Amino acid sequence: MTEAMVRFRIPHLASLARHAAPNVVEGTVVPVVLFAAALHLLGPWRALGVGLGWSYLAILRRLVRRRRVPGLLLIGALTGTARAAIALATGSMVVYFLQPTLGTVLVAGTFLASVPAGHPLAERLAHDFCPMPDGFARHPAVRRFFRRLSVLWAGVLLANAGLTAWLLFSQSLGTFVVARPLATGSLTVAAIGASVVWFRRTMHRHDLLASAGS
Repeated sequence: MTEAMVRFRIPHLASLARHAAPNVVEGTVVPVVLFAAALHLLGPWRALGVGLGWSYLAILRRLVRRRRVPGLLLIGALTGTARAAIALATGSMVVYFLQPTLGTVLVAGTFLASVPAGHPLAERLAHDFCPMPDGFARHPAVRRFFRRLSVLWAGVLLANAGLTAWLLFSQSLGTFVVARPLATGSLTVAAIGASVVWFRRTMHRHDLLASAGS
């Protein structure tokens, strides 16, 4: 069977959850828990090192074993590094908690840079949540879709960063705390829905999605 003939059937939600859970725990849950514990035991500055240390050790372990680095883990390390750098540069932990916007911009730049590099970050993230056969993932239409999707998500993240900055500087702190998750969350959910619809239509157009009974 040639690569062009490999079809992909989107797994059930439970299967997606089982596949994504280890990546979510490793890339987001564990660093947050370690940071919170170290914050009380070691103080804020050492807590930064503990949280980032976990992320980079997890990345190094996968590289040494020649295993794929999950996109969530990579993004967590990048955003954590950016926020820690700002906090260290300003000497203020307040900046660390209140200024995650730079991390969002950094991730948007990573999405854009991954396209000419030939390794679209959107594809890496898709593998974190939904395993895809190699023949399907290497299909030109699939590769082209993930390049375009990476550009889309770069725009979504930049829009989220801009919206956050505008709310921060134009609204009261109380309004900001309530409005930010609602505004950015709505934009993100809408982008996820659009991405799924776009994926289905593109794969159907190229006859790359298997039927439910196959």
